[in-house]
Amino acid sequence: MSNQGEYPEDDQSHDFSLSRRDLIKVSAAAAATAAVYPCGALAEGEPAVTPPPEILPLTLRVNGKSQQLEVDTRTTLLDALRENLQLTGTKKGCDHGQCGACTVLVDGRRINACLTLAIMHQDAEITTIEGLGTPDHLHPMQAAFIKHDGFQCGYCTSGQICSSVAVLKEIEAGIPSHVTLDLVSPPEMTADEIRERMSGNICRCGAYANILDAIEEAAGELKS
Repeated sequence: MSNQGEYPEDDQSHDFSLSRRDLIKVSAAAAATAAVYPCGALAEGEPAVTPPPEILPLTLRVNGKSQQLEVDTRTTLLDALRENLQLTGTKKGCDHGQCGACTVLVDGRRINACLTLAIMHQDAEITTIEGLGTPDHLHPMQAAFIKHDGFQCGYCTSGQICSSVAVLKEIEAGIPSHVTLDLVSPPEMTADEIRERMSGNICRCGAYANILDAIEEAAGELKS
């Protein structure tokens, strides 16, 4: 019988099988090599050079005053307020937009100052906690927070108050939230509406009940 088309009998097959332990070792070694020597580094043979920072002029109107700055284009609005203008009432909490401690008002809308670049707000109207009121003439929301003990350590309070002021304006403007049931009618000033809209501001001391009472009282005063 012919063996044409078949492997010769004296040919020895190769064993390509790996044990599970050997496979893990090979995979780990390959991953470590890729991490230490990325494709770009292997190809170029030279480390990448970081370009120098670019400094640009910036004009902001903060708390009613025009401010002229020279900032690195990578500077966040939060750092510009704190480091360049020494407005330290706005707090740096998580620096990832998760706690709300850095909330300020930009052109009437609340934003997390740690998530936006200062240079993006050329000529913007910015209000921080320092611009809402003074110790001799408190904003109604500031007075309500004090009356209802809406803070304990106080670290989140400036962001809570700025956000609270914006919440009342949002409801007044008819902007719905995730809990608004009737999207064609103005949202009502309910506890659920306030809780939902304030959910981005974290109070690690747990003064949420007092904060809600303060917002409700301030809403009544501002409406009257």
